[in-house]
Amino acid sequence: MGFGSYDESEQERQESGGGPGDESTVDAHENDHEGEMTFDSGASTDDLVSRLQEMKDDDEDDEE
Repeated sequence: MGFGSYDESEQERQESGGGPGDESTVDAHENDHEGEMTFDSGASTDDLVSRLQEMKDDDEDDEE
């Protein structure tokens, strides 16, 4: 085979794959879940706001 030539049978095999039942495909919705998640940190709102302000202050110090 010279430059630019290819095996046409190889091209046909690539186009024929990927149909239903092809095990190489991924179902993006296979593990979808309906529900709710909650998280209780045990900290008060004031504690969380204070910690957030500390984090913002640290970021401002790092930028200087």
